[in-house]
Amino acid sequence: MSTPTLVDYTEVLERFDPVLGLEVHVELNTQTKMFCGCPTAFGAEPNTQVCPVCLGLPGALPVVNRSAVESAMRIGLALNCTIAPWGRFARKNYFYPDMPKNFQTSQYDEPIAVNGYLDVPLDDGSVFRVEIERAHMEEDTGKSLHVGGSTGRIHGAEYSLLDYNRAGVPLIEIVTKPITGTGDRAPEVARAYVTALRDLLRALGVSDVRMDQGSLRCDANVSLMPKGTTEFGTRTETKNVNSLRSVERAVRYEMTRQAGVLLAGGRIIQETRHFDESTGTTSAGRTKETAEDYRYFPEPDLVPIAPPAEWVEELRATLPELPWERRRRITAEWGLTDLELRDLVNAGALDLIESTVAAGAPAGEARSWWVAYLTQQANARGVELAGLPITPAQVARVIALVTAGELSNKLARQVVDGVLAGEGEPDEVVAARGLAVVSDDTALLAAVDEALAAQPDVAEKIRGGKVQAAGAIVGAVMKATKGQADAKRVRELVIERCS
Repeated sequence: MSTPTLVDYTEVLERFDPVLGLEVHVELNTQTKMFCGCPTAFGAEPNTQVCPVCLGLPGALPVVNRSAVESAMRIGLALNCTIAPWGRFARKNYFYPDMPKNFQTSQYDEPIAVNGYLDVPLDDGSVFRVEIERAHMEEDTGKSLHVGGSTGRIHGAEYSLLDYNRAGVPLIEIVTKPITGTGDRAPEVARAYVTALRDLLRALGVSDVRMDQGSLRCDANVSLMPKGTTEFGTRTETKNVNSLRSVERAVRYEMTRQAGVLLAGGRIIQETRHFDESTGTTSAGRTKETAEDYRYFPEPDLVPIAPPAEWVEELRATLPELPWERRRRITAEWGLTDLELRDLVNAGALDLIESTVAAGAPAGEARSWWVAYLTQQANARGVELAGLPITPAQVARVIALVTAGELSNKLARQVVDGVLAGEGEPDEVVAARGLAVVSDDTALLAAVDEALAAQPDVAEKIRGGKVQAAGAIVGAVMKATKGQADAKRVRELVIERCS
């Protein structure tokens, strides 16, 4: 296969206008599948979460998952869509080895949500509105594992394995209208849209939106229009892009590749393409089918979906504060700059800090713990911040113990270490390790007198008015008490003894 000729990005924008279309597939976090009672837990042993319905065995009849329908409507409402008063499922016919029924139960001409929009915050603080064409319900396919090749794809593989656990898991596909007017910011807009959509879905609580596990996947459609024209070019669809950065890279690469083809006198083939994370390039997949090729027809085994207006309004009342509105509120309440807030979001700390504040901790202390010591611990363990075995409530309790003078900052870190090690709640770790601050004056005076006797020259300096010399005595007492003395009270006692 010949290496494609890429055009410099600046020249692409001088000669063409990009047009994007983004299709995002979201696996819902329902307990059971879309049309049967099989569980949906990720990572189970292959082919252990299947039944006659999701395997498509003869005579097995599907039943719609009510929770999935509710999640679909809440997504549609959050995207400012109209919820259709009448909709139905259809059979989308095509053969994939990992689709046991040889058709996918989806929605075609009567989706549950239509004509919405999402206002997407960009890096410079501006907002770009992305129009939503539809959000429809469907079921996921199974997974193929191609063994023996160098790429993980079927070409060159020695054999393939099939796991049908994922077949039938509820999916919502969110499809944008053609996105125009982005100019040189097309890749940024694509990434920002998927980012905003991911944040919105997480806030709704309808999915864990784990791109690394495939519960959020983006298909990026890209085409180019020659400057001065209005007819869209032929599009390609880069399938299953599974990270935010890769969405941006895939769009940018396709723009430079397509421009190279067009400027060389070639034509773009309407096809699916695969994105290679390691090289940042795309490669041809299969020729893209049209809707007619799928031979859609109404699913005869499922009744139409006709949500009453009262049900829709009940669900509208459950919508949470939008993520970007919440961030504006937090920025004002915590006195953060936009850059500081962005750092917290990128570190995955914002939700943890807010939960710690909700558990009673001051915002400043909560932020300090999560972005400093706990981030260090997460990096050392090679996990995300949210993956640490400590809860915001436990962090809030440690902060409360420090505020009450029962722990020093040094002792507090030891308490956190104990919680991370699985030794129990903060108070249990304090008791088991004997970490409480020594604040009893009798014990502290004994330690102070011993330190003064050991350093008579320092004692004389303090008596002579050089109060700053007290630091040496405080340090000696802290060492003698293994850091468990109340340093402020020790200093007061030192000054009293020497006055």
